[in-house]
Amino acid sequence: MKKDIPACPVEATLALMGDKWKILIIRDLLDGTKRFGELKKSVCGISQKMLTSNLRSMEESMLVDRKVYAEVPPRVEYTLTETGYSLKTVLDAMAEWGETYKKQTGV
Repeated sequence: MKKDIPACPVEATLALMGDKWKILIIRDLLDGTKRFGELKKSVCGISQKMLTSNLRSMEESMLVDRKVYAEVPPRVEYTLTETGYSLKTVLDAMAEWGETYKKQTGV
């Protein structure tokens, strides 16, 4: 990865996965390999351009592997790398916090 990583560990984590779309993409790839169209359907509200942009960024950051098959029509699959999968604990903590918040606020 060519980007400068912030010294603060929290900032470093946010730099890699700090927007809504990346978090949702990671959430969906935790279940396993998915094709572009599957991700587009499962990440509600994301445009094709935004999905492409985020997947490229995540590939550059070594969070996602992209595998292209030499077929017609072309088939492309995305899988979390070991580093990407290690974010599962972060997402699990977010989910637990969200559930607690919803119960406390009655949302």
